Amino acid sequence: MKLHLITVGKPKLVYAKLGWEEYLARLQRFHTVRATHLADKYAYDAPKILEAAVNTYKVGLVIEGEELSSPRLANLLKERELASREVSFIVGGPEGLPTEVIKNLDYRWSLGKLTLPHDLAMVVTLEALYRASTINAGQPYHK
Repeated sequence: MKLHLITVGKPKLVYAKLGWEEYLARLQRFHTVRATHLADKYAYDAPKILEAAVNTYKVGLVIEGEELSSPRLANLLKERELASREVSFIVGGPEGLPTEVIKNLDYRWSLGKLTLPHDLAMVVTLEALYRASTINAGQPYHK
């Protein structure tokens, strides 16, 4: 399965850089993964964000989105894999995604009601995708 991680900005804090690298490497054992880090100046530039996700199934991190358990996220990945279309996971800037991007999403996913630091949200997204992938592979990591 092809996954495309699109973020506004890169992880900046040391723990986030290490977490991003760790979970990206782990996720790449299960999927073909590419990452696009848009410059912070594009945080409110909906056309630029959408251009990065062109021709993909767009999943955006949105506070008002659906909260998923790890098994439910694993099911979502299975469903999308059957569709044979690259899936983009879009993490907006510290203020979230622009309204125009949200309107163009195929799926809205919420990491929960907590407000997370931007760097941490990027790492949590990767870890959640990795955990879901281990579930689909029948590995015990998720327990």
